[in-house]
Amino acid sequence: MTLLGAHATRFLVNTRLFRHSPRRFFSSSPTISYKPPNKKPNPDEPKDKWNYNANPFDGNISDEHKSLHLVNANELEKETKPPTGVKMLVRDFIEDSLYNPSYGYFPKQATIFNAQDTTFDFTNLRDSAEFQEEVASKYAQYGADKINGPGRQLWHTPTELFKPWYGRAVARCLVSEYLLKYFPYEDFVIYEIGAGNGTLAMDILNLLQEEYPDVYERTRYNIIEISSSLVKIQKKKLRKVHPCVKISHKSIFHWNTVEPAPCFFVAMEVIDNFAHDIVRYDLQTLTPYQGYVTIDKSGDFDTIYAPVTDPLVASFLHARRTLHHAPPINKALLNSDGLRNLYTKMPFAPNLSRTEFIPTRLLDLLRTLRNYFPRHRLLLSDFSSLPDTVDGVNAPVVQTRFQNVTVPCTTLLVKQGYFDIFFPTDFTRLRDMYEWILTQPLDQSSLTGDSNDGRNTPLMSTATSFTLGSQFFSSYQPPSRRKPIDGMTSASGLPVGERKSSVFSHSQFLETYAELDKTRLRNGENPMLDFYKNVKFLF
Repeated sequence: MTLLGAHATRFLVNTRLFRHSPRRFFSSSPTISYKPPNKKPNPDEPKDKWNYNANPFDGNISDEHKSLHLVNANELEKETKPPTGVKMLVRDFIEDSLYNPSYGYFPKQATIFNAQDTTFDFTNLRDSAEFQEEVASKYAQYGADKINGPGRQLWHTPTELFKPWYGRAVARCLVSEYLLKYFPYEDFVIYEIGAGNGTLAMDILNLLQEEYPDVYERTRYNIIEISSSLVKIQKKKLRKVHPCVKISHKSIFHWNTVEPAPCFFVAMEVIDNFAHDIVRYDLQTLTPYQGYVTIDKSGDFDTIYAPVTDPLVASFLHARRTLHHAPPINKALLNSDGLRNLYTKMPFAPNLSRTEFIPTRLLDLLRTLRNYFPRHRLLLSDFSSLPDTVDGVNAPVVQTRFQNVTVPCTTLLVKQGYFDIFFPTDFTRLRDMYEWILTQPLDQSSLTGDSNDGRNTPLMSTATSFTLGSQFFSSYQPPSRRKPIDGMTSASGLPVGERKSSVFSHSQFLETYAELDKTRLRNGENPMLDFYKNVKFLF
């Protein structure tokens, strides 16, 4: 049995696939028109199930759906059990399922695999099969799952599997950039979101303390963590060993403090759990519609669509159009009104495009970086593709553990709190949108907090604006550079834009920064390079 492979996912053990789970776990209604029981059939409703709406968006939504109370994830934080008789945007349903303090997956179910304080002795392991056996034995120490309910929601990360060498590779990447650009004029400021057990922070700081003591003395390590249980683990693990660590118990989406200094922002295996929205297009008019999850009074799920009114969904679609990122519709249909009109009149032709999951919360993160971390450098890593996803474009994996077996589902509409929901990321599109967001003018009205401090750093100028002077010698701006931040200078005294981000494969990043001899097995295999082929880096 292969426990790890080219496409590593959340759970280590995956002996067989379950496509049918007990009904109490999820409802999988395939239509978006809802007909309450004991109601006379609507003569205008099509008898076929190829069209997903009774009438293509003429406003005729059932009275039952109209009566449902519209809520969002922030309002549901005070709830102690999953709500009924409500409707919400898909991203709010996902956030409530994953992060609700009382019944969410991460606060109440998830356990991050931890090899305790021991590390694998890679150089003495025969081959990858023996390494997987060692990992399986550590998983077995967590005990067997309950027979009559969901099992322990246990998942692993490369940081835990390959500690300390994985974290040390990240540390070398960050410190090399810091030494090149800011030392000794600026402090080494790091922000990490979703720090898990604190292992990555520990490994980074240990390397700095051992090999770069001068840098360590100037290090400020900030963790932004939404989970109260993980905050406790991080404080217990890090505070005494590394006093430079500061932990903020809050969501990054509620961040309101400006960091004026140069800093490095680290997000490792985090954005895959960022909530997405659902969008589908009318295939005749190309009008986009946003999806809502409805939960009736009996707890059954459904999905309905309405014209786009949510500002975040609208902003994402606007950014995508600006970047010329095409929606997932056949190019011939996109470019021809006549062809679309003909296509939609064909027998059994759907009136809507495929379900598309759009990363609206990721857009929120990029805006937060622009607004509150103006001089940051982003290091981000996550899945670029995933197996066993639900149906749709950019669709997530929805899975749980039941009786020691990983159970992937075929629908997003699952009982809140019992299932992990995680998405792949198109890193090329992410890079384009990230760089575009950084060029947008800052909306001062969106800033609700204060700076960490009001000091001028050595690389900040107190002179007048550089906007005109930066173009004095040449109007040429290298395409690999961002526009200069007004008032920020390089060591030469001239304003110079930051280098734009690049996308790297998992092995490319590690071959550049990792101590590969430390994780090489006796037969020459290197699991830190060979596993996680479906992971990429943005830096």
